[in-house]
Amino acid sequence: MKRFEFVNKMPAVLKNKYLLTVLIFAIWLLLLDSNNLVARYKDLRELHNLRNDKEYYQMRIETDKKKLQELKTDNQNLEKFAREQYRMKRGDEDLYIILTPQEDRKITRRNN
Repeated sequence: MKRFEFVNKMPAVLKNKYLLTVLIFAIWLLLLDSNNLVARYKDLRELHNLRNDKEYYQMRIETDKKKLQELKTDNQNLEKFAREQYRMKRGDEDLYIILTPQEDRKITRRNN
């Protein structure tokens, strides 16, 4: 039988049907399945990033709650916040705004 001479030339390890089955199964799991290792790694990396974002936003919520509580309890803090954030002023005052170059670029980009 000349048709199957290549089988006789193959190493004995590749002739083992159990080893071939395991190799095919491993290749299937690693590359072809919808839950392959590459997709799993990407999902785990995204999960890690989302957990970091969650921690950041929880910390941000806590600081914002503290600021809100301060603004609700003290009128002096409310006035300070309004002056700093919204550039409010009293009628007899002059307001001078000094911008850094980065802030100036942001404003010009928004206006263009």
